Amino acid sequence: MSKLLEKDGVLLDASTIRFERLLPGPIERVWAYLTESDKRKQWFAAGDYELKKGGKAHLFFQHRNISKPGTQAPEQYRKMHEEGHSWDGKILDIDPPRMLSMTFGEHSEVTYELTGQSNGEVLLTLTHRKLTAGDLKNVSPGWHAHLAILSDVLNNRRDTDFWALWQELHKHYGEKFAK
Repeated sequence: MSKLLEKDGVLLDASTIRFERLLPGPIERVWAYLTESDKRKQWFAAGDYELKKGGKAHLFFQHRNISKPGTQAPEQYRKMHEEGHSWDGKILDIDPPRMLSMTFGEHSEVTYELTGQSNGEVLLTLTHRKLTAGDLKNVSPGWHAHLAILSDVLNNRRDTDFWALWQELHKHYGEKFAK
């Protein structure tokens, strides 16, 4: 199935988007890919988290590491693609291995919720709140692509190219949100 056809993010209100993905468990394994830098950098961003309420969360993004060799980032992201960029946040709430909520950048908040399923899979619900309309246009394809790579990693595949998928999804979400 095309990564574009995976379940879209759903707008809950004008500033909140939610994604759901079924991932291979167990729940502790998925939790590790959300919270441990060496695992998280394989699909999203490296960086250490102080896994306690009020703890610091540091993210270092280097999208060239999750894109296929030779892939070009969109012009506005080329420097970030090559050199990387980072930001700090704060852990707002945590209930290992089921929930992690944190600030994301300066103004928004991300919550990851994990729910074990009877078949051994894990439902990941990711909710990103306090987004501007402009943020939604970039964050939505970003999360969709990052979650596709997470699914690949957890399924021992490496099919998804971050920037190629992001560009396809950027157009898709732009049209979706224009309605």
